[in-house]
Amino acid sequence: MPQETILKKILVWRAKHISHRQFVYILSIVIGLVSGLGAVVLKNFTHFIQHVLEGRVVKYYHHAFYFLFPIIGLTLVYLIIKYIIRNKVSHGIPTTLYAISKRKGIIKQYQMFGSIFTAPLTVGFGGSVGLEGPTVATGAAIGSNIARMFHMNQTTRTLLIGCAAAGALSSIFKAPIAAIVFAIEVFSLDLTLVSMLPLLLASLSAILTSYFFFGDDVILPFKIEDKFFISDAPFYMILGLFAAFTSIYFTQVYERIQKLFDKLDSPIKKLLFGGVAIGVLVYLIPPLFGEGFDVINKLIAGNPEKALENNFLNMDLSNVWVVIVLLAGLVFFKIIASALTFGAGGVGGIFAPTLFMGSIMGNCIAKIINNCGIFSTPVSETNFTLVGMAGLMAGVLHAPLTAIFLIAELTGGYELFIPLMITAVISFSVTKHFSPHSVYNMQLGRKGELITHDKDHAVLTLMDIDKVIETNFVSITSNMNLGEIVNTAVIQSNRNIFPVIDAKTKALVGIILLDDLRPIMFDQDLYGEIRAHDIMQPAPEIIDVDKDKMTDIMRKFQDSSAWNLPVVKDDVYIGFISKSKLLTAYRRQLINFTKE
Repeated sequence: MPQETILKKILVWRAKHISHRQFVYILSIVIGLVSGLGAVVLKNFTHFIQHVLEGRVVKYYHHAFYFLFPIIGLTLVYLIIKYIIRNKVSHGIPTTLYAISKRKGIIKQYQMFGSIFTAPLTVGFGGSVGLEGPTVATGAAIGSNIARMFHMNQTTRTLLIGCAAAGALSSIFKAPIAAIVFAIEVFSLDLTLVSMLPLLLASLSAILTSYFFFGDDVILPFKIEDKFFISDAPFYMILGLFAAFTSIYFTQVYERIQKLFDKLDSPIKKLLFGGVAIGVLVYLIPPLFGEGFDVINKLIAGNPEKALENNFLNMDLSNVWVVIVLLAGLVFFKIIASALTFGAGGVGGIFAPTLFMGSIMGNCIAKIINNCGIFSTPVSETNFTLVGMAGLMAGVLHAPLTAIFLIAELTGGYELFIPLMITAVISFSVTKHFSPHSVYNMQLGRKGELITHDKDHAVLTLMDIDKVIETNFVSITSNMNLGEIVNTAVIQSNRNIFPVIDAKTKALVGIILLDDLRPIMFDQDLYGEIRAHDIMQPAPEIIDVDKDKMTDIMRKFQDSSAWNLPVVKDDVYIGFISKSKLLTAYRRQLINFTKE
């Protein structure tokens, strides 16, 4: 009760002294700070676990613990989710996109802390996933619930969720501009002055939080030393093509492994199968342990041998072709390890695996170019490593602008802007042709439930079908005679259309228009002779609430030119949707969607 009283006083004071826009600015700063703190907690907790396990257990006991760690971590995650949280913890960005598209930006409260407990255990014990997704999910849940607490509308809730995403990435990578671009590109926020300032404030407050706790330390510390030459442009085009092929491989493998786990009916079976599989992979290929940023840093520093020195075949790393083969193996197996981690019940994100695979792919392509003996001029392996990350981000995440600005900010300049643009554009264009939806939104996209920058499609996606169904139509059965139709339907209804249903199954079999009845309804000699099935006609289109989305409904109205269409659920008639009510609801949703 005291908390409710305080909240009411705050709301009253805010209404009197602060405008809505000013209050949104304040909330965006708060959400940026909280997202930054969430990133700090997740990172520190994970690094603490890894320090204890790798620094002490593995170093002083036995390498075989690499096999046991993922199983232990996934088991702890399963127990926490089942007995403490008692709800499914999301993987981050896909669930956030679903909340925006289908739940009006409402995210359940337990998501504010669910990832904080489970993601560090997943990654810290060797799960081959990242922390960026869980960090975004945590911030988004906090942003959504703060917005609900202060009675913000759906548009503002969505904006504050975007602020949380920007704050999370800004804090993790110390890349505030790329973080803003990510929020706009992935969450399909409108780029206006109204949305830009809250995103800037959230990104700024988050990066200040990161500097306060981490100082100048960055997750990928490097600086460009090799310049870009225009003669290298064809090689970056080749890199873009390889990035596209790798992105398609990433998406296909991820989806197929998830479908494989979906066939397992028990979470225990998923845990055992996935845990053992990821344990074997990490034991045989230690660089797959955790996020893999240490491997990326070694590649950028020009020391791939240090990242590969624990290969189980003890291969000679002085041979560059052996190094290339081992690097290609890391690219091949990383997404398998990540998908297995997810399938087994682990909580994490795909942002870090994407950077991992992209960096190794770029380094591998550069080594092949420099050692194949065909080209006289060598290319920069460091630059290819950096640009490779952008290429895979553009392809896998369908976020080319985020990829370009992230690498540019991480390198502290724009010397690589041209090769970043070349590689990202080619990778994104080719990948999108074969995979229309990114890993983040493939499920929502295929169902037509994804919010996009297409404003018309976004408004239709946000509309609720149930709210436009009208049920005040008098139905008649197919065996009713004309007299019964006139007395029980026409006289009692104020509508000019009557659904005809089967008496037993309640299935829709046709419709009768008042215009069909008008020539015969006053001839009482026909009352006992003519029945409903004699004069009914098929509906021009039928709307199925389980299958048709709002975009499908609008198309059916457009194609049929009808003003009313019947609605069925499980083949049973439930009502009509009228074009006038649908357009009224569309206009109302459009106003809510676009207003400041």
